[in-house]
Amino acid sequence: MTVGACEQTGNPTRWAAVAVVVGSGIAAALQVGKTAIATPMLQSDMGLDLAAAGWLTGVFAVPGLVACVPAGAFVTATGDRRMLLVGLGAMALGTAVGAAAPGYTLLLATRVLEGLGFLLVTVAGPAILNRVVQFGQRDLAFALWSCFMPAGMALAMLAGPLFGWRMLWGCNAGLAAAAMMAAYAAVPVSSVRTSISLRNLASDAVGALTSAGPVLLAVCFALYGVMFFALFSFLPALLMQRMGVEHGTAGLLSALANAANIIGNLAAGHLLARGASRTAVLAGASLIMGFVSLGIFLPFLTSTQTFLLCLLFSGIGGMVPTTLISSAPLLSLSPALAPVVIGVVMQGSSLGQVVGPIAVGGAIEFYGWVAAAAIVLAAAMAGAVVALRINFVSSH
Repeated sequence: MTVGACEQTGNPTRWAAVAVVVGSGIAAALQVGKTAIATPMLQSDMGLDLAAAGWLTGVFAVPGLVACVPAGAFVTATGDRRMLLVGLGAMALGTAVGAAAPGYTLLLATRVLEGLGFLLVTVAGPAILNRVVQFGQRDLAFALWSCFMPAGMALAMLAGPLFGWRMLWGCNAGLAAAAMMAAYAAVPVSSVRTSISLRNLASDAVGALTSAGPVLLAVCFALYGVMFFALFSFLPALLMQRMGVEHGTAGLLSALANAANIIGNLAAGHLLARGASRTAVLAGASLIMGFVSLGIFLPFLTSTQTFLLCLLFSGIGGMVPTTLISSAPLLSLSPALAPVVIGVVMQGSSLGQVVGPIAVGGAIEFYGWVAAAAIVLAAAMAGAVVALRINFVSSH
């Protein structure tokens, strides 16, 4: 099916493709959230400490850290639908092998393959939405897309305590494979084939990496990633220590906190569609996250008050990714090069996913939860400063 055919059949077909793309993102996000909820099981089964568990989360984002921009270029050159299918397939394979891993080293290696699949899905997904959704409806589509991370992580938190970690990995492999089949059936093939030389592709990638707008978006996403994963990579462990709850209860509470992020995503889409200032949304949300983190990580509040602040942290934070992802096409040099700019922005997200869990996991081991508060507050203040420097004016 071509894009033209999709548009002729009307909105139902177009929004079915949106639903499948968002569902693919949720399947990808499950691979992020599963390590957080499985940390107590992995500690028991493999004798891991929080620093080693942080590496299981952080190494997942390494492919994105080094290859987001090339991935955006490949999406431009070979097609967003094809890259989405390849990404889902890589995640299914990596997760299936990880389920049978006899030790930590192989499990860590499979996380890299899963991360490569996650990279391709998160770059191809927005490119597909940018292609199949009409301009006036893109803020809504990107708001829905931005829900994939909290939705997938919430599902992982809910499902994790019901299974052993190997069964959790195996079920995730099946879901990724199912998403791949759904995407094959529902996502339209582009009717436009862009002929791009490797020289031009490299030039476009360099141009995106040296343009102020995309780079600042990436930096802002990196700082958000540090803040978000500083909390949510270890939230079940924090709740079990701070509130004294069982593993299953910690999973349920963590799922609720992740779900609050969805509200922020949708709220940002609503506000942006009505002309809200992108700068104000980003700077305000970053600062609130930073100051709220002090109440979460410092041992001054009751367990109930701490959890309520987790909900606030997550809900306000959800406004950031929607704003950043929907801004990427606006700051691309041309519509055809939007995947390259999206790749730059997602590289920032990957950097945050790597730095957040590894830095915070190690800091907690040595200095306790107070170290996490310092890291998040510093990232929040830097994020607000960066947001004020971004010129949100469409380049085309």
